[in-house]
Amino acid sequence: MEFNETFFAELGKSTEVTNLCVDRANKIAELARSTAPVDESDYRDSIQVVTKEATRRNVVLVVAGDWKAMIIESKTGNLARALKKAGKA
Repeated sequence: MEFNETFFAELGKSTEVTNLCVDRANKIAELARSTAPVDESDYRDSIQVVTKEATRRNVVLVVAGDWKAMIIESKTGNLARALKKAGKA
């Protein structure tokens, strides 16, 4: 069996596939924002979807940009729980 590398590279960077991933990531980000711990709302408001171009495909990430996001994530697992819950839906 021989894979057509060009086809898969084009598929991984296609607008349609990227948009599917962005739509899913937006749902995960929305869920993460709705379950985020709120003290000053900086963490919750920093949760966003980012698209990056990799060598063979576009990558869509849900990230929190607040400076204390790593601390909050280590204590609550908010983004991880949102991803897990979205996978069951």
